[in-house]
Amino acid sequence: MFWSFRSPYSYLAIPQYLDLVKTYDLKINVRPVYPIAIRNPEFFETINPQWIPYLMLDCARIAEYRGMTFIWPRPDPVVIDREKGRISEDQPYIHNITRLGVIASETGDGLEFLNVVSKSIFDGTTVDWHKPEILSQTVAAAGFNLDVLQQQVTGHEVEIDSRIQQNQEALEKSGHWGVPTLVYEGEPFFGQDRVDLALWRMKQNGLKTRT
Repeated sequence: MFWSFRSPYSYLAIPQYLDLVKTYDLKINVRPVYPIAIRNPEFFETINPQWIPYLMLDCARIAEYRGMTFIWPRPDPVVIDREKGRISEDQPYIHNITRLGVIASETGDGLEFLNVVSKSIFDGTTVDWHKPEILSQTVAAAGFNLDVLQQQVTGHEVEIDSRIQQNQEALEKSGHWGVPTLVYEGEPFFGQDRVDLALWRMKQNGLKTRT
């Protein structure tokens, strides 16, 4: 499952992914990628101006439908000039949280890490989600020690970014570029509204409920 920490649809999909692994005999391999704003810095300079207002409307109603809360993050994981759609060269948040996500996914329950962090970023209950004292409490709820994770990131940024790049290339090879995308047997299922379809496909191939 390809994931971005700035993707509101990824946040809105996480309860469905958690329900999948709880109910069915499967494991979701988490592969964090950088958001499209980092992978393609010109993206927000070229999109239709109606896209962002619709995105906000859509995310708010999906959250209401699913019994979740949704507020745009404070701070935004990606530093951007909203008026011009230009991405800042200085990105103090998204690189570190994505690298932490890679290490968490390789050393523990990556899905639960995504769950607690995405809630902290998007559900509106946390301001300054990125501060160490807050992030430490957040990841502890998923069984992680922030200091230990950070030690595994610091000094290894280039190596971890190489793995993130591999994830991004694998996402594109799957047949899509957006997140969240769940890939099963080489078939991509993009979006929070395609989780049921992915489940249907897996059941066709014999997926069973957990006993």
